[in-house]
Amino acid sequence: MSIHDAVIRRVPVSTYGSVSLNVRLGPVSGPPLLLLHGHPQTQLMWRKVWPELSSRFTLVAPDLRGYGDSDKPVGAPDHANYSKRVMAADCVELMRSLGHDTFLVAAHDRGARVAHRLAADHPQRVSALALLDIAPTLAMYEQTSEAFARAYWHWFFLIQPHPLPETLLASKGPDYVRCMLGGRHAGLAPFEPEVLAEYQRCASDPATLHGFCEDYRASAGIDLEHDRADRDAGLTLQTPLLVLWGRHGVVHRCFDVLGEWRRVAADVRGEPLDCGHYLAEEQPEQVASRLLGFFEPVSGYGR
Repeated sequence: MSIHDAVIRRVPVSTYGSVSLNVRLGPVSGPPLLLLHGHPQTQLMWRKVWPELSSRFTLVAPDLRGYGDSDKPVGAPDHANYSKRVMAADCVELMRSLGHDTFLVAAHDRGARVAHRLAADHPQRVSALALLDIAPTLAMYEQTSEAFARAYWHWFFLIQPHPLPETLLASKGPDYVRCMLGGRHAGLAPFEPEVLAEYQRCASDPATLHGFCEDYRASAGIDLEHDRADRDAGLTLQTPLLVLWGRHGVVHRCFDVLGEWRRVAADVRGEPLDCGHYLAEEQPEQVASRLLGFFEPVSGYGR
């Protein structure tokens, strides 16, 4: 089925205050699979792989807090309500409310950082995990080079104290989205005009721009504290992990992707695909194939 035929619901969660998530739900077709989007996008980023995945899995695709049509609370002084720990807890509560105590997760970009924390904090919930085009957040900050900083300039712009980036982005959200999406390897080609317009619509809301900033502020602060605490305690992910990344992307150029994940996870496999950052929109057939090949044996689907 097309993603446009999926049911859309608002689901309340109460992880850190009361927040409602905008969620797209596929038909009941097999094991539950949670799909988490990246920046500056929404759950619509999964549209090209949705038909293939929805025939085998029960898909749940929320807009993260601060993104899309989900609620966008004002950031806490320590940005804790946009920490990946809180966003991961949102996902656990969401899935539990839908009747899924355990589930698979596939996630891209910012959503993949949420998914990493989800598997770390709630390992009993996640059967298997697929992360698209990221290295661990702590490794990326600790190994920042000039090349990385120039390419991922937004990592350092969006974390500036409120209200500087929000003020500079005010009324420019759609331009920012076009710049972010079009400035990568494939340009704007992977994004149909109506999809680009939808991403831009969401970014025209000042609350979304604030959500963007709070997401990144949390990653440069409280999220690193959580990651360092895990490292100091010797904690590693035990959940089976698939990592995919773009051969023409910044993560591939600047980091040892598999090496860094093997530092923090026990069961890791993965490979680069012939694309840039937006794997599911640039190479949907390859992404769907890799996800099916990874998830189906783990979930026992079809046995």
